[in-house]
Formats: sequence, structure tokens, C-alpha cells
Amino acid sequence: MASTVSFWTRPWVKWAGVALVVVLLVVVPLMLPEFANQTIARIGVFAVAVLGLNVVMGYTGQVSLGQIFFVGVGAYATAFGVNAGWNIVLVFLAACLLPAVLGLLVALAAARLGGLAIAMVTIALPLVGLPLAKRLSDFTGGSQGTSARFSDAPEWTGLYDDQWQLYIVLLVGGITFLLTRNLVRGKYGRAFAIVKGNEAVASSMGVSPYRYKVLAFTIASLIGGVSGFLYMVVIQYTSPETLHFGHSIELLASMVIGGAGSIIGSLLGGIWYVLLPQITNLIDPNITAMLQGAILLIVLFILPGGLVSLPRLWRRRGGSATGTAKNHTERQDQ
Repeated sequence: MASTVSFWTRPWVKWAGVALVVVLLVVVPLMLPEFANQTIARIGVFAVAVLGLNVVMGYTGQVSLGQIFFVGVGAYATAFGVNAGWNIVLVFLAACLLPAVLGLLVALAAARLGGLAIAMVTIALPLVGLPLAKRLSDFTGGSQGTSARFSDAPEWTGLYDDQWQLYIVLLVGGITFLLTRNLVRGKYGRAFAIVKGNEAVASSMGVSPYRYKVLAFTIASLIGGVSGFLYMVVIQYTSPETLHFGHSIELLASMVIGGAGSIIGSLLGGIWYVLLPQITNLIDPNITAMLQGAILLIVLFILPGGLVSLPRLWRRRGGSATGTAKNHTERQDQ
């Protein structure tokens, strides 16, 4: 058993695993049908959105119910930049930095608050953002929304549009996940965990709760902007409906179902966000909301830690079953 564990921890084995994953990510989009590529791309978009929410809630313990606002701002910034003829790099920077700046301003004012107070502040973001998007029609297209076609596959690639868009999502989303993983596993992640555990203890250790709460909220807003950019890559259209408060609740539910405070949980949350409505619609479109609520309750009852805790639960039950069998055998021998 020990030799097996040591084998899987060897550096070359880990790098071989990484290389295999990269090869699969390159090859699989070329083999899948259009619908599958589009579905995976949408999963990537919302997995990034859930990742941002996880930074502020799962890792830092703040209550944020307005993550969809930053996704929408990123989408609108992308559409505006593309239609204005900006360079795509500048468009991407605008889609990331504008939500980050707005998130910073909100955090500076709200991070000193706690509990329900900061929850109410974040609730206000999509509630204000939706009518504001309708009024700022020169920038947003008003109630009709706005489109931006900029992610069609270049002719020199020989790829279909769905393949090209999926590659963009995999590249940008993969880098975002990797950078976030490094962040939460480093000194900032340790500071986030201390603040989440007990703010008084954090202060006594020289860790400023206010500073790290502002930092986490700003990073989450920036990641929301990345998701907004990818949203336009895949969907190529946005409207005030994108900012609807209901989507924030769905993101929150997806984060909890996937696993709060988990990078893999964010990916599972994105899968949940995209696939669950499709599954419930196949069952009965008339009771979709009720089915989603029932499935949510069942999953949380069985897996309070989210889907990411399933392997741990499986190992625990397997170990328990093995121990029971061993005890039974020993009794028989006696």
C-alpha cells in the first residue's frame, strides 16, 4: 500500500498526468459534436463564475449574493469594446478590470459590515444593475440587449466555431483556475482561512480582516469579469436578463452543491449549473423549478459538503465496511 502511494506521488507521474490531461483537452474538442462542445464551453463559463464566488464565500466566509452583476458587467464591457473596434487584448482587460474596480469600490464600503448587512449590499447589485442596463441603452442596447461576434474561428485554423470557442474557454478558464489555485494555496489563502475562521484571532495575529475581505471581494469580481468575457465568447449576446438576481441564487446553489472552498468544487458547480436545467427539462418542463429544488435538497442531505466530498464519503464507507468484515472474520476465527 505504501509503495502504491509513493508511486502516485512521484514527480514524473504527476507531470505525466498533467500531460495526459492537456492532450485530452486538445484532442477531445475535435472529436465531439457541436452540441457537446457548446455545452462544455458553457460549463467552463459558469465554472469560472462559481470559482469567483468561491473565493469570496468559500475561502473567506463573506456573504455575496451579487456575483452575477460582475459577470454581466464583464459581458457588457466585452460587447462594447468589440463593437467599438478595440483590440481583443484591450477588450479582455476592460472586461476584467471594470468589474474589479467596481468590486473594489463596493468592498471598501461594505467589507466592514458583517452578516446580513453585507448580504443586503450585494443583493442590491443585480437589483440595481438590471434597470440600469435598460436605461444606459447607448452602451448596453437597452432592453433589447447587444451582440458581439468576435469569436468565430479564423480560416487558417481549419476549425469550426464551436471548437475554436471551446479552446478559448479551456485556455482562459484553465489559466484562471490555475492562478486561483495558487492564490488560495499560498499565503493569501492561509490569510483568507484565518479571517474566515475568526476575525478576532486574525487581528491578534496581525492579519487585517478588512484588508483581506476587500482583496477577496475584488479578486472575485475580477474573476466574474473573466466569466463575462467568456460568456460573450460562447453566447455572443447579452441583455439585462443576464443580470437577473435569480442567476445569482443559482450560482450560489451551484457553489454549495459543488463544494464550498474547493477548486474542484467550482468545476462541479459549473457542471451542475448547466446540466441540471437540461435534465429537469427532459423530465418535465412544467415542474422544472420544483424538480431542481427537490434534487438540491436531496444532494445536500446526502452530501452536506457538496459533490466534492463524495470520494471522501465513499472511502469512509468502504473503510467502515472493510472494518466490519474484518471484525466479523475475527469473531468467526475465535
